[in-house]
Amino acid sequence: MSQWAGSPVIFFTAVLIIVVWLLTGKYFDYSDTWQLWVNTGTTVITFLMVFVIQHTQNRESNAIQLKLDELIRATEGAHTVLLDIEEMSEKELLEIQNRYHDLAAKARLRLRQGHSDTGSPDVKLH
Repeated sequence: MSQWAGSPVIFFTAVLIIVVWLLTGKYFDYSDTWQLWVNTGTTVITFLMVFVIQHTQNRESNAIQLKLDELIRATEGAHTVLLDIEEMSEKELLEIQNRYHDLAAKARLRLRQGHSDTGSPDVKLH
């Protein structure tokens, strides 16, 4: 549905409908009914498209998450506890985030001291 709705054919069809609607305005004397047709149509289409967009976004988000999970799983030394990090509580996420912020701060300090910031330092996740 999202592929279809986002296609150039549908876009140009929508443009054509608006042009036809505008051209028929004079014929219908720009009446309230004439305006109501386009307002109702666009409202219904917008309402439906919200669900199409949300479905597409959820699907793409899940696919990206699975790809990231596979990278974590396949990387030696990676913390596999992060595979389902999106399921953790806000408190747990904040604790892990703080550990990574600390790691970044230490790396910046090392850089300022003329050392390298590369490598895979251990991060304690418990």
